[in-house]
Amino acid sequence: MKHNLVIFAVLALQTFAVPWGTNYRAAKWAKRDKFDAFGWTLRDGTSNNGQGNGPMYSPIPSTLEQNPSYQAVTDFDFNSLQVGIHQEYLELDLFNYGLVRFSEKAFLDYGLTRDEIHLIRFFAQQEIGHAEVVSHMLGPNAAKPCKYAYNFNNIGEYFDFCQRVTRYGESGVYGFLPLLENRAVAQILLQSITTEVCVPFLPTTALFGGNPLLQARQQFAFRQFSGLFPVVEWFETGATQAMQWTLLSQHIVSCPPSNFERPVIFPIFPRLNITNNPNPIDPKHGPAIATNRTALTSPGRRVRMRWQEKGVPAGPYNQVTSSNATGAPAYAAWLSQYNVTYTPLENVGERYAETIQPGGVVFNNTGPAIVNGTIFLMITDTDLYVTPANLSLINNHIIAGPTLYIAG
Repeated sequence: MKHNLVIFAVLALQTFAVPWGTNYRAAKWAKRDKFDAFGWTLRDGTSNNGQGNGPMYSPIPSTLEQNPSYQAVTDFDFNSLQVGIHQEYLELDLFNYGLVRFSEKAFLDYGLTRDEIHLIRFFAQQEIGHAEVVSHMLGPNAAKPCKYAYNFNNIGEYFDFCQRVTRYGESGVYGFLPLLENRAVAQILLQSITTEVCVPFLPTTALFGGNPLLQARQQFAFRQFSGLFPVVEWFETGATQAMQWTLLSQHIVSCPPSNFERPVIFPIFPRLNITNNPNPIDPKHGPAIATNRTALTSPGRRVRMRWQEKGVPAGPYNQVTSSNATGAPAYAAWLSQYNVTYTPLENVGERYAETIQPGGVVFNNTGPAIVNGTIFLMITDTDLYVTPANLSLINNHIIAGPTLYIAG
């Protein structure tokens, strides 16, 4: 097992008490060329008078645009946002579809209250705004809503499906957000995705005894509705656009002709299927704010996988599954939090292989398990070392996947 780990150094800073109105000289290591609001001295020796008067200084980044444009102009920005708007439209349709497909009584019998049912409705309303703002940034060639297909038959499966969709939806944006070339566009998208990161989950008396407001992500909330522990990670995972499009495109049946003017151009990798993926649906674990539920998997578990060949028609834009990998299937790549962990494939056959679920934690001896929650699993031809900022390098080595592994 090879484990790629991002290590952070912690810098301890000494705090100085700076009396107002004092001409204070900072230590050499903390010397500043400019004044700030806490009394640091300027080069000419002047300082704040303690009344809020005096020179003011705020660091300004070199990337500041005084007249920003909120249009996706470059090829990278436009095509990344095209994936994003397809995600927003699917979530908008999915959340509303569940409310139409299943009756209020069915939701109540499942264990929700009317307040929780309304939370799903509010999630759908959020997606209206998200789709609109992304559409504005894309301009006249922004994609329009498509037709979708979902594979769930009851409310438990619906919530499990939603927690998977929101998993790769959020991770996909986290992956390309800091790479957007127009930082103004990135800022708007950041303020959109963070509403999915922090949305109000109102625990009701029926479920939670009237506890105060809890902030939870859409995916966290759907995990709660599924009877899973909502927050099992220290850090969120970023995924590439190709990974997101591979998963997202599986549920798009067709798109309007206008979308073909500027279709999504990211590749679709061959589908990967975990034949013994754990089933998180358990009637013993109903909706709850948190549950001390035993993990669905553990290190050492044998995982069995099958995958498609290349050249299979996929997605709504006349694409076929493709891969740039030149080597034979060699590793399972587990993408979770800051890490990509590789485990060797065993019993490799024709588009079939097995591997062993790895152990390990986020840092050397600290943190939650790497394989926990809803994570990405892929087949690769090498164990390429990547980190969050260059994750896209792995795209050229993906043979199949990703798929989502439900570890707990």
